[in-house]
Amino acid sequence: MADIPGLAVLHYDTPHWEVVKPGNFVLCAISGERIPLDDLMYWSAEFQEAYRSAPEATAGFLRRRKS
Repeated sequence: MADIPGLAVLHYDTPHWEVVKPGNFVLCAISGERIPLDDLMYWSAEFQEAYRSAPEATAGFLRRRKS
């Protein structure tokens, strides 16, 4: 992962996530958009990915299941 100022590193679990490296945001695994930690609602504990919204979460699930 690139060293982007403000980028947090999280460990995604169910139903919460834990901060590994403090920051202000994470990146959506599908769109690459920044997601402020206060707005983070969708992630996969199985795939350790964050998603911007429900459509991206669905796309991430389907992408992983196809491979």
